[in-house]
Amino acid sequence: MTSPAAATSTDATAPAKNHYVILDGLRGVASLMVVVFHLFEAHAGGDPQKQIINHGYMAVDFFFLLSGFVIAYAYDERWAGMSQWDFYKRRLVRLQPMIIMGGLIGAALIGFQHFSIFPKLATVPVWQILAVMLLGFVMIPLPPSLEIRGWGEIYPLNGPAWSLFYEYIANILYAVGLRKLSNRALGVLVALAGLAMVHLLVFGARGDLIGGWALDANGVRIGLTRVMFPFFAGVLLMRLGQRIRVKNAFAVCSLLLIAALALPRFGGPALWINGLYEAACVLLLFPLIVAIGAGEKSVDGVAVRTARFFGDLSYPLYITHYPLIYIYTCWVVDQKVGPAQGALVGAGVLVAAVAIAYACLKLYDEPARRWLAGKLLARGR
Repeated sequence: MTSPAAATSTDATAPAKNHYVILDGLRGVASLMVVVFHLFEAHAGGDPQKQIINHGYMAVDFFFLLSGFVIAYAYDERWAGMSQWDFYKRRLVRLQPMIIMGGLIGAALIGFQHFSIFPKLATVPVWQILAVMLLGFVMIPLPPSLEIRGWGEIYPLNGPAWSLFYEYIANILYAVGLRKLSNRALGVLVALAGLAMVHLLVFGARGDLIGGWALDANGVRIGLTRVMFPFFAGVLLMRLGQRIRVKNAFAVCSLLLIAALALPRFGGPALWINGLYEAACVLLLFPLIVAIGAGEKSVDGVAVRTARFFGDLSYPLYITHYPLIYIYTCWVVDQKVGPAQGALVGAGVLVAAVAIAYACLKLYDEPARRWLAGKLLARGR
């Protein structure tokens, strides 16, 4: 899944700009849906028909769209006085500290994961786990031959980090040259990327967007397809200035997003029906949600406080929760626990994930980014 941090509506190291507070809050809503999706996924046994919160994985595609929108918002007008290296440093300061923390938590909790579920772990020496952790710190993806868990993940200590890999690719493509495209040329690129996504969904082997975390031909294809349309559609949406004013925009957008991610799978064996649904969400509904969310900056009261809290929490929650999911999955599979029986423990995992994310945000991420900004960005300022 993409990092919600990449979709932050302002860059703490950039000159001050108005916040898109609702978009911040939507990142938080999507991050919570990701955690709930992963908790229910443990009970589904790999069968998408049994998955509750069925389309929760599409939060990644929503994050990519938000990311493109706010990257263009924060940086499009700054390239006359900013080098590519300045841009890369700013993104590293924003994203990398929590990537490291996610790897540390993943390594620390690996001993609590049952070898009956992950038998490959039983043969992995400690030095190899440490090597995998260090490679993950610098975002070097692992091929299947070096993967230690058996799930084919490019970052097996913290699976969701795969989306950060593609986030960085999109950022590099933007900085290297795609930012220079005219709106018409960018529109052509977005249209072609949208066609590629529709082809994957309608004619692919699964009829959904699940995948992208494996370093093989199919995994790379899925990862690139998932990032190219939403990220650059977000850039184009920001440049075109499409905003929709709606009363109670945060509530409206949150309900639309939750419904899109929670609806059951469509079509049964007719995979293309579910593919059409997901294509409609990513190509049409998600841009509409972002346009509504961007249509209102001046919100106040409980809504804005809630949005800001979960917006700040979204990236730490996304990048640190999955080691807990590995453990929860082991318990569910070992004990053959159903969703109803696991509800109390699952709720505890959700609370623990939020608490860990909040502690990481306040005690590590924010201080680390301030320190790194002072060291790496002072000259640029």
